[in-house]
Amino acid sequence: MNCDELQDHYELYAMGVAGEPEKSEIREHLNRGCEVCMAGTKRARALAAMLGGTASLAAPSPKLRRRILASIGYEQRQFGWAPFLAVATALCLVAAVYFGGRERDLAETASRLREQMGRQSQELTRLNEAFSILNSTGTAVTSFGPGQPKGKVFVNPSLGVVLIASNLPAAPAGKTYEMWVVPKGGKPPVPAGVFQAASDGTAMHIQRGTVDIGDTAAVAVTLENEGGSLQPTPPILIVAALQ
Repeated sequence: MNCDELQDHYELYAMGVAGEPEKSEIREHLNRGCEVCMAGTKRARALAAMLGGTASLAAPSPKLRRRILASIGYEQRQFGWAPFLAVATALCLVAAVYFGGRERDLAETASRLREQMGRQSQELTRLNEAFSILNSTGTAVTSFGPGQPKGKVFVNPSLGVVLIASNLPAAPAGKTYEMWVVPKGGKPPVPAGVFQAASDGTAMHIQRGTVDIGDTAAVAVTLENEGGSLQPTPPILIVAALQ
Protein backbone atom coordinates (compact mmCIF):
# COMPACT_ATOMS: atom_id res chain seq x y z
CA MET A 1 0.00 0.00 0.00
CA ASN A 2 1.13 3.57 -0.60
CA CYS A 3 1.01 6.42 1.92
CA ASP A 4 -2.24 7.88 0.51
CA GLU A 5 -4.01 4.58 1.18
CA LEU A 6 -2.67 4.44 4.73
CA GLN A 7 -3.32 8.01 5.87
CA ASP A 8 -6.84 7.25 7.19
CA HIS A 9 -5.42 4.49 9.42
CA TYR A 10 -2.72 6.46 11.27
CA GLU A 11 -4.99 7.30 14.21
CA LEU A 12 -6.16 3.68 14.59
CA TYR A 13 -2.52 2.53 14.45
CA ALA A 14 -1.54 5.04 17.14
CA MET A 15 -4.40 3.79 19.34
CA GLY A 16 -3.41 0.14 18.82
CA VAL A 17 -6.66 -0.85 17.09
CA ALA A 18 -5.62 -0.78 13.42
CA GLY A 19 -6.62 -3.85 11.44
CA GLU A 20 -4.65 -5.87 8.96
CA PRO A 21 -3.08 -5.46 6.49
CA GLU A 22 -2.91 -1.71 7.28
CA LYS A 23 -1.19 -2.27 10.64
CA SER A 24 1.64 -4.29 9.08
CA GLU A 25 1.93 -1.91 6.13
CA ILE A 26 2.30 1.13 8.40
CA ARG A 27 4.89 -0.69 10.52
CA GLU A 28 6.83 -1.60 7.38
CA HIS A 29 6.75 2.03 6.15
CA LEU A 30 8.01 3.22 9.55
CA ASN A 31 10.78 0.62 9.63
CA ARG A 32 12.14 1.84 6.33
CA GLY A 33 11.99 5.48 7.43
CA CYS A 34 9.04 6.68 5.32
CA GLU A 35 8.85 10.42 6.08
CA VAL A 36 5.14 10.70 5.19
CA CYS A 37 4.10 7.87 7.50
CA MET A 38 6.46 9.00 10.27
CA ALA A 39 4.93 12.49 10.21
CA GLY A 40 1.39 11.08 9.99
CA THR A 41 1.82 8.69 12.91
CA LYS A 42 3.46 11.44 14.95
CA ARG A 43 0.37 13.63 14.49
CA ALA A 44 -1.84 10.62 15.19
CA ARG A 45 -0.04 9.83 18.46
CA ALA A 46 -0.48 13.45 19.57
CA LEU A 47 -4.16 13.21 18.69
CA ALA A 48 -4.48 9.89 20.54
CA ALA A 49 -2.89 11.45 23.60
CA MET A 50 -5.40 14.31 23.40
CA LEU A 51 -8.31 11.86 23.15
CA GLY A 52 -6.93 9.76 25.99
CA GLY A 53 -6.76 12.80 28.21
CA THR A 54 -10.36 13.77 27.57
CA ALA A 55 -12.12 10.39 27.44
CA SER A 56 -13.65 8.98 30.61
CA LEU A 57 -13.81 5.28 31.42
CA ALA A 58 -17.23 3.71 31.16
CA ALA A 59 -18.18 0.52 33.01
CA PRO A 60 -21.38 -1.42 32.30
CA SER A 61 -24.00 -1.04 35.00
CA PRO A 62 -25.12 -4.08 37.06
CA LYS A 63 -28.55 -3.71 35.50
CA LEU A 64 -27.10 -3.99 32.00
CA ARG A 65 -25.11 -7.07 33.05
CA ARG A 66 -28.26 -8.73 34.42
CA ARG A 67 -30.15 -7.94 31.21
CA ILE A 68 -27.39 -9.48 29.12
CA LEU A 69 -27.33 -12.62 31.26
CA ALA A 70 -31.13 -12.85 31.29
CA SER A 71 -31.27 -12.52 27.50
CA ILE A 72 -29.39 -15.83 27.18
CA GLY A 73 -31.40 -17.60 29.90
CA TYR A 74 -28.65 -17.58 32.50
CA GLU A 75 -29.59 -18.23 36.12
CA GLN A 76 -27.05 -17.64 38.86
CA ARG A 77 -28.03 -20.87 40.68
CA GLN A 78 -26.84 -23.01 37.76
CA PHE A 79 -23.29 -24.25 38.01
CA GLY A 80 -22.85 -26.29 34.83
CA TRP A 81 -20.28 -25.42 32.17
CA ALA A 82 -22.91 -24.66 29.52
CA PRO A 83 -24.19 -21.44 31.15
CA PHE A 84 -20.64 -20.17 31.60
CA LEU A 85 -19.82 -20.86 27.97
CA ALA A 86 -23.03 -19.15 26.90
CA VAL A 87 -22.21 -16.12 29.05
CA ALA A 88 -18.68 -15.97 27.66
CA THR A 89 -20.01 -16.18 24.09
CA ALA A 90 -22.57 -13.45 24.72
CA LEU A 91 -20.02 -11.17 26.34
CA CYS A 92 -17.62 -11.70 23.46
CA LEU A 93 -20.36 -10.71 21.03
CA VAL A 94 -21.22 -7.64 23.10
CA ALA A 95 -17.54 -6.69 23.29
CA ALA A 96 -17.13 -7.11 19.54
CA VAL A 97 -20.10 -4.85 18.86
CA TYR A 98 -18.98 -2.31 21.47
CA PHE A 99 -15.37 -2.07 20.33
CA GLY A 100 -16.39 -2.08 16.68
CA GLY A 101 -18.61 0.92 17.34
CA ARG A 102 -15.91 2.46 19.52
CA GLU A 103 -13.42 2.18 16.67
CA ARG A 104 -15.80 3.94 14.30
CA ASP A 105 -16.46 6.66 16.88
CA LEU A 106 -12.74 7.22 17.37
CA ALA A 107 -12.17 7.38 13.62
CA GLU A 108 -15.00 9.92 13.22
CA THR A 109 -13.70 11.98 16.15
CA ALA A 110 -10.21 11.94 14.69
CA SER A 111 -11.57 13.07 11.33
CA ARG A 112 -13.48 15.95 12.93
CA LEU A 113 -10.39 17.01 14.89
CA ARG A 114 -8.29 16.94 11.72
CA GLU A 115 -10.82 19.19 9.99
CA GLN A 116 -10.92 21.54 12.99
CA MET A 117 -7.13 21.71 13.14
CA GLY A 118 -7.05 22.40 9.40
CA ARG A 119 -9.49 25.31 9.78
CA GLN A 120 -7.53 26.69 12.72
CA SER A 121 -4.31 26.43 10.71
CA GLN A 122 -5.90 28.34 7.82
CA GLU A 123 -7.20 31.04 10.18
CA LEU A 124 -3.78 31.34 11.82
CA THR A 125 -2.20 31.78 8.38
CA ARG A 126 -4.68 34.55 7.56
CA LEU A 127 -3.98 36.33 10.85
CA ASN A 128 -0.23 36.14 10.27
CA GLU A 129 -0.68 37.61 6.77
CA ALA A 130 -2.83 40.41 8.18
CA PHE A 131 -0.35 41.24 10.95
CA SER A 132 2.45 41.26 8.40
CA ILE A 133 0.67 43.98 6.42
CA LEU A 134 -0.45 45.93 9.50
CA ASN A 135 3.05 46.05 11.01
CA SER A 136 5.12 46.59 7.86
CA THR A 137 6.89 49.83 7.03
CA GLY A 138 5.08 51.86 4.40
CA THR A 139 1.58 50.65 5.23
CA ALA A 140 -1.05 53.36 4.76
CA VAL A 141 -4.09 53.35 7.10
CA THR A 142 -7.49 54.85 6.43
CA SER A 143 -10.86 54.59 8.19
CA PHE A 144 -14.45 54.36 7.02
CA GLY A 145 -17.59 55.17 8.95
CA PRO A 146 -18.88 56.30 11.40
CA GLY A 147 -22.14 54.52 10.92
CA GLN A 148 -22.82 51.06 9.63
CA PRO A 149 -20.54 49.50 8.65
CA LYS A 150 -17.31 50.97 10.01
CA GLY A 151 -13.67 49.94 10.24
CA LYS A 152 -10.20 50.45 8.77
CA VAL A 153 -8.25 49.62 5.62
CA PHE A 154 -4.51 48.95 5.60
CA VAL A 155 -2.65 49.21 2.28
CA ASN A 156 0.96 48.15 1.79
CA PRO A 157 2.54 48.75 -1.63
CA SER A 158 4.36 45.38 -1.74
CA LEU A 159 2.15 43.11 0.39
CA GLY A 160 -1.46 44.05 -0.34
CA VAL A 161 -4.65 45.26 1.36
CA VAL A 162 -6.36 44.31 4.64
CA LEU A 163 -9.95 45.41 5.32
CA ILE A 164 -11.33 45.06 8.86
CA ALA A 165 -15.01 45.89 9.35
CA SER A 166 -17.70 45.76 12.02
CA ASN A 167 -21.47 46.25 11.94
CA LEU A 168 -21.52 44.55 8.55
CA PRO A 169 -24.71 42.48 8.16
CA ALA A 170 -24.53 38.99 6.72
CA ALA A 171 -24.89 38.92 2.95
CA PRO A 172 -28.25 37.60 1.69
CA ALA A 173 -28.41 34.11 0.20
CA GLY A 174 -26.69 34.00 -3.17
CA LYS A 175 -24.81 37.24 -2.50
CA THR A 176 -21.27 38.09 -1.39
CA TYR A 177 -19.25 41.18 -0.52
CA GLU A 178 -16.57 42.23 -2.99
CA MET A 179 -13.69 44.63 -2.37
CA TRP A 180 -12.40 47.05 -5.02
CA VAL A 181 -9.23 49.08 -5.40
CA VAL A 182 -10.29 52.37 -6.99
CA PRO A 183 -7.54 54.11 -9.04
CA LYS A 184 -7.24 57.84 -9.45
CA GLY A 185 -8.18 59.66 -12.63
CA GLY A 186 -11.51 57.96 -13.22
CA LYS A 187 -9.99 54.59 -14.14
CA PRO A 188 -12.20 51.48 -13.66
CA PRO A 189 -12.12 49.92 -10.18
CA VAL A 190 -10.04 46.75 -9.89
CA PRO A 191 -11.66 43.66 -8.27
CA ALA A 192 -9.87 42.71 -5.05
CA GLY A 193 -11.58 39.53 -3.89
CA VAL A 194 -14.87 38.44 -2.32
CA PHE A 195 -15.63 37.73 1.34
CA GLN A 196 -18.43 37.14 3.82
CA ALA A 197 -19.24 38.72 7.18
CA ALA A 198 -19.29 36.63 10.35
CA SER A 199 -22.46 36.12 12.36
CA ASP A 200 -21.41 38.88 14.77
CA GLY A 201 -21.13 41.44 11.95
CA THR A 202 -17.33 41.45 11.75
CA ALA A 203 -15.25 40.76 8.65
CA MET A 204 -11.59 40.64 7.72
CA HIS A 205 -10.55 40.42 4.07
CA ILE A 206 -7.00 40.19 2.74
CA GLN A 207 -5.99 40.82 -0.86
CA ARG A 208 -2.33 39.96 -1.38
CA GLY A 209 -0.23 41.58 -4.09
CA THR A 210 1.36 44.86 -5.01
CA VAL A 211 -0.62 48.11 -4.83
CA ASP A 212 0.35 51.48 -6.27
CA ILE A 213 -0.65 53.65 -3.32
CA GLY A 214 0.18 56.86 -5.17
CA ASP A 215 -2.26 55.93 -7.94
CA THR A 216 -5.01 54.62 -5.59
CA ALA A 217 -7.90 56.91 -4.64
CA ALA A 218 -9.87 54.58 -2.38
CA VAL A 219 -10.80 51.05 -1.36
CA ALA A 220 -14.50 50.23 -1.73
CA VAL A 221 -16.93 47.38 -1.03
CA THR A 222 -20.13 46.42 -2.84
CA LEU A 223 -22.66 43.58 -2.58
CA GLU A 224 -22.47 41.29 -5.61
CA ASN A 225 -23.86 37.99 -6.81
CA GLU A 226 -22.08 34.95 -5.43
CA GLY A 227 -18.77 34.50 -7.23
CA GLY A 228 -18.17 38.23 -7.63
CA SER A 229 -18.35 40.67 -10.52
CA LEU A 230 -15.95 42.34 -12.95
CA GLN A 231 -17.38 45.79 -12.18
CA PRO A 232 -19.03 47.18 -9.03
CA THR A 233 -22.80 47.13 -8.68
CA PRO A 234 -24.32 50.17 -6.93
CA PRO A 235 -24.79 51.06 -4.16
CA ILE A 236 -21.27 51.26 -2.80
CA LEU A 237 -21.48 50.11 0.85
CA ILE A 238 -17.97 51.07 2.00
CA VAL A 239 -15.62 53.79 0.75
CA ALA A 240 -12.24 54.23 2.45
CA ALA A 241 -10.43 57.11 0.77
CA LEU A 242 -6.63 57.11 0.83
CA GLN A 243 -5.05 60.43 1.82
